[in-house]
This record gives sequence, C-alpha cells and structure tokens, in this order.
Amino acid sequence: MSKQVPFETTLAVRDTCLCLHVQRAARALARRFDLALRPVGLTNGQFSLLMALNRPEPPPIGPVAHLLAMDRTTLTAALKPLEREGLVAVETDPTDRRSRRLRLTEKGEALLASALPIWRDTHAALEQGMPALDAEGLRGALRALS
Repeated sequence: MSKQVPFETTLAVRDTCLCLHVQRAARALARRFDLALRPVGLTNGQFSLLMALNRPEPPPIGPVAHLLAMDRTTLTAALKPLEREGLVAVETDPTDRRSRRLRLTEKGEALLASALPIWRDTHAALEQGMPALDAEGLRGALRALS
C-alpha cells in the first residue's frame, strides 16, 4: 500500500498552514482568557458577546452575529445561558415585531464592568510578554483575513 501524500508534505503543511496556526493560537488565547475570566463566571466567548451588546441602542441579532463571525443559530444558542442568568434580555424590536433586539440587563452591565479590568490586565500581560510582537500589525492582518 503506497502513500499518495508523502510525510514531507504533512510536515510542510504543519509548518506553513496559516489556518492551522491561527486555530492553534486562537485556542491558546481562548484558554488563557477563559482562565482569567473564570473568577467572574464568564468564558472569553461570553465576555466578547456581552461586550458586543454594550451599545447605546440594543442591536438586532444579525449585526451581532456578523461582528462575532457566528451564524444566527449559534448566537441564539450562546445567548441562552446569558439570558437564563439574567445578563441579557431578548426583546421584540419595536419597529419590526418579527425581529429581536439584544439588551444587556443591569446585572449584565455590572458583570461586564467587573470583567473588563481582568480582560485589560490579561491583554496587557499578553502583549508585554511578547515584546517582539507587532500587536497592531497582527490585529490588522487578522482583520484583513476576516
């Protein structure tokens, strides 16, 4: 039985695949922020979702899903535990009864405010721990990819 893809190709993909490296980095960052945010009872994904709802007016589901690069079904599932905890309210859009708007509750705003210093400290430590990292350049490159 011969191999159609040589092992050297596997090594080359391992070493050069942008998708693989971004996925690995994303998982490592997610674990780091999950650990940091654990004392306030949030995951990094929940923090990002709450932050995405921190707007002057409650946003519709579509723009939030777009910002978080989620489909609407995944976003709806992610909202359920936050809604049960009383952190988020899903309300009927007053201008279109078929649409829903997402609002942080007072409890959600308070939790987000308590989580923000943790996020800032973790983020600063991450950037300070990698002095050779061009963080702005990386953010720009990642925005271009997304």
